[in-house]
Amino acid sequence: MKRREALLAIGTGVLISVVPMPGLASDAETADAIRLLYGERMLNPGRVTLKLPALAESGNSVPLTLDIDSPMSGQDRVMRASIFASRNPRPLVATALFGPRAGRPGFSTNIRLSGTQDVIAIAEMSDQTLWTAQVRVLVTVGACDVLQMRF
Repeated sequence: MKRREALLAIGTGVLISVVPMPGLASDAETADAIRLLYGERMLNPGRVTLKLPALAESGNSVPLTLDIDSPMSGQDRVMRASIFASRNPRPLVATALFGPRAGRPGFSTNIRLSGTQDVIAIAEMSDQTLWTAQVRVLVTVGACDVLQMRF
């Protein structure tokens, strides 16, 4: 190894040790994110079906399907739905808005998970009630370790 290569390796090591690594959200931070979006309204269990695999080998791409029980009529419909992951660097994963012409209240997507954690879905109805479901996902290899550095 040449002297320049050694100095470059030492400098890189020092730089990596000084750069802050992303932290994982706590349950309190997840509760704060929910409160920020929905206020102090009560969360009711039911009307929301959240489908995720019980075990995900990699957190890079975890399939998620959300279905909400609603007739989607003028007076009784879903306004928005949000997904929260309790241990990701950013607890709010996704928010979907449903307009008056939305036919089906739900969606499917893939999400990234940092590790084993709870995924929470919250649906806000037109009468301002909140409905929720929660699923625990066991993740063997996390995906969100460098998420904050990328965005």
